[in-house]
Amino acid sequence: RRVALANGHFDLLHVGHLRYLEAARREADLLVVAINDDDSVARLKGPGRPVVPAAERAELLAGLAAVDFVVVFDGDSPAPLLDRIRPDVHCKGSDYGSPERVPEYAVVRAYGGRTSLVGDPKDHAASDLIARVRALP
Repeated sequence: RRVALANGHFDLLHVGHLRYLEAARREADLLVVAINDDDSVARLKGPGRPVVPAAERAELLAGLAAVDFVVVFDGDSPAPLLDRIRPDVHCKGSDYGSPERVPEYAVVRAYGGRTSLVGDPKDHAASDLIARVRALP
């Protein structure tokens, strides 16, 4: 069976996340979703993030039909996890422009995997949702 791995913060799950994960699932027979732990999200996204704790983000993602397994990883990069799991395909969002621009591209290529850009254009973002909610009267 072919294994794909998609990763991200997945703070405030939205339709862009769903479309990304459904597209990633079409790349393989099995989809593993790796999510950044809370410390990593706080470092990368700033104060007040994540809005939803890692355990709850993992539970939400595990409930999606496209997702077979969820793992929470520490650190700011999934590179060590990719090297350990060695999925056939590492799926990232279309906002990277090309597979070679994905930071973990070399790790995946070194073990013989491939990097695939999947999902819609990045028209949705949790940060935008947070800003819209904060702007409500």
